[in-house]
Formats: sequence, structure tokens, C-alpha cells
Amino acid sequence: MNRAFHQFWLKITAVVVGSFGPVFSFGAMQSTSAPARLTLDLLGWRLNHPSNFDAGDTRFLSAVTGGFLLGWGVMIWCLSAWLYPLAPEPVRRTVLASLLAWFCLDSAGSIASGNPSNAAFNVVVLLLAVGPMWRPARD
Repeated sequence: MNRAFHQFWLKITAVVVGSFGPVFSFGAMQSTSAPARLTLDLLGWRLNHPSNFDAGDTRFLSAVTGGFLLGWGVMIWCLSAWLYPLAPEPVRRTVLASLLAWFCLDSAGSIASGNPSNAAFNVVVLLLAVGPMWRPARD
């Protein structure tokens, strides 16, 4: 892959990561929590036992998580647009390191909390987010 394609893929990564932000942020309010509940039900493979967003702590954690995810997505987009042309390899390695850190901690926490299916979904998200960036770009 060349650098232009890597820069394009960084934007795909930003959308993949950042798209979860609004979903979980809307979980902060009961009237808009359906997408967050559905996402948790799918990731936890609990289709017969839907998630409960009645607790204020759950809604608060959903809002905070959404904010972090949107911010992380925006950061990846900005790295792609503003820094990648100046330092493509450090940007690629930085984004890969952040994705691997997310994958390890999120998957371990999912398994520890009794939601191992999310670790399997994480593999798919990781492969989509990393895409061709696993290897350095050719000039």
C-alpha cells in the first residue's frame, strides 16, 4: 500500500472508532438510549436478555464512553489530515498502538465481565480499523 491509501484508511479508522461515540452518548437519556442498548445487546450477545439503561450510573458511563470514543475518532482523523503528511510512519504506529491497547483491555474486560462475545466482535473491529496499516506504506 502507498501512503495516500494509508492516509485514506486512517479516515476509515476514525469513522469506525468515532461512530460508536454518538451511539453511546445518546444512551445517557432514556428517550434516546435504544441504539446504545441494542449495541450492548449485540456485542454481549444478549438478545434474549436486553440491557437495562434505567440506572443513572449506566447512563453516565455510557455518556462518558461515548465522549471518549468520539474524541478518539476525531483525533485519528486529525492525525490523518494534519500530521500524517509530515510523519506518516509515526502516525501509523501511534494509531496501531492505540488500537492494540484498546483491543487488549476491552477484550480482557469483556471476558472478565462475562461477555466473551464482545472479544470476538473486537477482532472484527480491530481488523477493519487496522486494515492495510498493519504494514508500513511504500513510497
